Amino acid sequence: MATMDKPRNETNGSAMAAFLASAIGSFAVGGIVLLDQIGLFPVPALYGPAGGVSSRTTSAALVWILAWALLHRRWLDKEVNGQAIFTWCLVLIGMGLLFTFPPFWNLL
Repeated sequence: MATMDKPRNETNGSAMAAFLASAIGSFAVGGIVLLDQIGLFPVPALYGPAGGVSSRTTSAALVWILAWALLHRRWLDKEVNGQAIFTWCLVLIGMGLLFTFPPFWNLL
């Protein structure tokens, strides 16, 4: 006698949390660099030979991990709008990239 497979409830919340968290981390790198360059949030070097980049990337990595943990916990069993997350990812990554360019700093 064949058994009937139960339909599975597919969710995408965990994956969307990972995507959005990575975009938030990218934005954090740019934001921290920008704030450091304009003097609003001076970031001391964690490792002398690497200079300020060591603390900028470490801070952004902490933001990324925290965002991922919070979003994953919140969206674990949910169906999330993938198109909206994709749009937010493009915007956040684009802004983070823009904030790391020295010519942009000079405009401020």
